[in-house]
Amino acid sequence: MPGINLPRMQHSPGFLKLVNEARSHVKEITVDEARDRLARNPRAVLMDVREESEWQAGHAAETIHLGKGIL
Repeated sequence: MPGINLPRMQHSPGFLKLVNEARSHVKEITVDEARDRLARNPRAVLMDVREESEWQAGHAAETIHLGKGIL
């Protein structure tokens, strides 16, 4: 809601270390690269790992949702 400042979640150092290590193994691609990959490979799956509220606010039609907490 506009005008409301919610506190940011504080994560433990161990969790942050795990996330940073995992990020080194994740290759991010652009929207155009994703479109190209999906066009070239009909078996490819586009997975959205944002929070549920972000998913509900809007997502690509072909996308399946899997919250990052599940990963």
